[in-house]
Amino acid sequence: MKKAQLEIACFNLESAIIAENSGADRVELCANRTAGGTTPDLELTKTVRDKITIDLNVMIRPRGGDFVYSDSEVEQMKSEILAIKKLQIDGFVFGILNEDGSVNEQQNKDLVALANPFPCTFHRAFDGVENKFQALESLIGCGFKTILTSGQDTNLLDGIDVLAALVRKATDRIVIMPGGGLRSVNITALKQKTKAVFYHSSAIIDAGELANQEEIQALKANLESL
Repeated sequence: MKKAQLEIACFNLESAIIAENSGADRVELCANRTAGGTTPDLELTKTVRDKITIDLNVMIRPRGGDFVYSDSEVEQMKSEILAIKKLQIDGFVFGILNEDGSVNEQQNKDLVALANPFPCTFHRAFDGVENKFQALESLIGCGFKTILTSGQDTNLLDGIDVLAALVRKATDRIVIMPGGGLRSVNITALKQKTKAVFYHSSAIIDAGELANQEEIQALKANLESL
């Protein structure tokens, strides 16, 4: 079995540095935590890239709310991908749905092609899809390498059976990355049940915006103890 890895969602430079120093394997950089994460500005992205050496994935999301986007919002996402590609990042995170809760295959394929050669993660828009197993196949077809999901529940412990089923169905075709309420106190149960190889947490344990060093270290230690 592959060695399990940990991604930390970071909303500022300080958290990204804490994540690297605490043993995280990758940073997902976003802005606007209260909106669930949006595209960070170029200056912050460049600074984070200059300051950390672990992998850096960048969120491409024009606004909070739903994941059905207008043509102008999709064009904005394309522009952001092209600009951020120049910064030596390691991957992109985005997701577009249709009004009926299905994956918008054409728009996602266009963005994946634009992001090439950088791998793309389909974010928690997945938790809003109507048919999870059909969406899984669609996203593999679109060229995504990872799906971030809580198992379609508000908390990933409640979605643990769905997560385990998704990992089984995905086989080696795409990575299913559990995230959404992931903490050091529940990561062991998640790993034992789902057998996932990548996990996602903000490691924020108070009302602030900073990742917590001890929490990241505990997440990593619990992942490696199994």
